[in-house]
Formats: sequence, C-alpha cells, structure tokens
Amino acid sequence: MCRVVAYYRVSTLRQGQSGLGLEAQRQAVLALCQSRGWEVIAERTEIESGKNDNRPQLAAALHQAKVTGATLVVAKLDRLSRSVAFLSALQDSGAKFVAADMPEANELTVHIMAAVAQAERKAISKRTKEALAAAKAAGRKLGNPNGAEALRRAGKGNAAAVEQLKAGADSYAQDLAPVIADIQASGVTSLGGIAAELNARHIQTRRGGRWFASGVANVLARLG
Repeated sequence: MCRVVAYYRVSTLRQGQSGLGLEAQRQAVLALCQSRGWEVIAERTEIESGKNDNRPQLAAALHQAKVTGATLVVAKLDRLSRSVAFLSALQDSGAKFVAADMPEANELTVHIMAAVAQAERKAISKRTKEALAAAKAAGRKLGNPNGAEALRRAGKGNAAAVEQLKAGADSYAQDLAPVIADIQASGVTSLGGIAAELNARHIQTRRGGRWFASGVANVLARLG
C-alpha cells in the first residue's frame, strides 16, 4: 500500500481557523487516496501566503515523506506551480509527489525541470568544448597523460566510492536525528525501544527495511 503525507496550505489565519478552503483541500486529497487505496499517515497544514518562501510545515512534510518512504500529496497543482519554495524544496528532497487535481503533475513537473536542466547542461557542455578546442588550437596540453590508470594505481577511485557511501549514511542519520530525539524525549531510550517506535512511525532504514537495535546503534554512533 502506498503511504501518504498530506500537505495543505491556506493564505490567512481566518481561513485556517474556519476551515474555509482547508476542508476542500483535505477532501480532495482523501478522495484521491481512498480511490487508489492509499494510506494517509500524516497531515501537515501551513497558514501562509503563497508569496512567502518560509514554509516550516512544508519542510516537515517533505522530511517525513523522505524518512518514511511516503508520497507527498497536495490538493491542487497551484500549491506547486505558484511557489518557488515548494519547487526548490521538492527538488532538493527527492520526495515523490502527487497533486490530487492532476495526478500526472508529478511526472509533468519532473519532465519540465529535467528539460530545463538538460538545456543548461547542453549549453555548459558546448561552452566547455569550445574552450577546450581553443586551448588545444593554442598548443596547450590538456588532461592527464596517463588517463584513469593513474587514479586506479593510486586507489583513489575506491576511496572516493567509500567516501560517497559514508556521506550518504551520515546524511540519512542527520535526517533521522530530530525523529530519534523526539522518541527519546518521550521516555523511550533503549535501542530496541527506539527501533520499535521508528517502525511504528512507518520510518524505514536507509535501504527501505525495518529497524532493529543494531541499526539504531549505528545511527546513534554516526550522530556522535
């Protein structure tokens, strides 16, 4: 079953208190989830103007979707398209995204961003090739004469791969730090207890599995 973190935004405190607009968003999200058999595990509500880039509830929703492997769902596409903050945060988080009023928006948005990025990469590549051609024409020697072999002999390729894996594990541990701190603050401090609570909150390990005491110990060791 697909798990969902729902995100709603209203522009004024009055709308937030009265439910005007908010309830309609919630019904749209729940209708989509019910029609597809999805489970809503959390809901986040932001009372903020679309012009304001400060979105703490959006950041919390994206973080929760990331650590639980859930999909972020909003009611309307304009919650995405009118917010630069939403676009940036969504792109940086890597979270899966669906808009209830246009479920294909996720793919469409990714394609648009990918097309823009691809155009920029092509422009950079063209400028780089032109610069290299000009340097070569001027008689400058470019690159390592020994190629990749020198790096392999030095063992730098393996070291770089190890460092990349370590950086990824450290980054995931930092993502989990506030969650574990909240669990500990509630009185659960044993490794097994923390593992059980992480599983109860639908939070997955970095490889998408269940938590055990040993895994929690490794995360705590990385957090120092």
